[in-house]
Amino acid sequence: MNRRLRCGTSSKAWLKLRPWGRAEMDMLRGLILGCLILLGGPMSWAAEVPAIAAAANIKFALDKIAADFTQDTGKRVRISYGSSGNFVAQLRHGAPFELFLSADDKYIYQLHKLGVTDSDGQVYAIGRLAIAAPKRSSLGIDAELAGLKQLLDRGELKRFAIANPEHAPYGERAKEVLKRLELWKPLQVHLIYGENVSQAAQFALSGSTDGGIVALSLAMAPQFRAASHYVALPSEWHSPMNQRMVLTPKAGETAKAFYAYLSQPKARAIFTEFGFGLPP
Repeated sequence: MNRRLRCGTSSKAWLKLRPWGRAEMDMLRGLILGCLILLGGPMSWAAEVPAIAAAANIKFALDKIAADFTQDTGKRVRISYGSSGNFVAQLRHGAPFELFLSADDKYIYQLHKLGVTDSDGQVYAIGRLAIAAPKRSSLGIDAELAGLKQLLDRGELKRFAIANPEHAPYGERAKEVLKRLELWKPLQVHLIYGENVSQAAQFALSGSTDGGIVALSLAMAPQFRAASHYVALPSEWHSPMNQRMVLTPKAGETAKAFYAYLSQPKARAIFTEFGFGLPP
């Protein structure tokens, strides 16, 4: 009978073998030790790479900053992107994130008030909105949304995308803009909600909708800009989009180093490149 064992061999298979000799037991101990090393290696590596939660609108900028951070320090981070409101719920239930970069400071204040974080962190960037559409769309793009009004009045608007205002800050601000211009109610039957602003940008710029109001940082990204056009909207049309970050009590040295790196000139220059304003 073949006595070779692999990690994961069942105990029932072992019982069918005759009693082991000393040499065989030594071989088995060596095999088990090898399995433990193989299993333990990736686990210890993962523990050194902190999990970071980040608002979807900073994906392209933050990916670039994280690559520079790794190049400059030799350390890595693992970033999950999504809506800020959903991350708040996950952090409240013990999600293992060591750093949270929100699209709106109210979520950081909420976590601090609940005792989930030890501080209220700091602002790392100031967000902007843009109206954007595929190049082949019949939606005219302008800062006053006159093209959107005209398409709506002609009955030619089919679908218009924004992030879900229930839990995505960019969706909240898009709603503010549309209400200000008295377009919120007329657009109700045409609105398509993205789970976060990144998904809203995909809807707005992929051709599945006529266009949408999305994060300027996403509209400016090369991945979207090649097939679409956009115009930044006046920042005074909505409440300020102060994007705040905070370390969690789980933060280790790498997360703390990345937190500090995000305030350095190199990182700030990348945020500016993607259309963000900067805090003093």
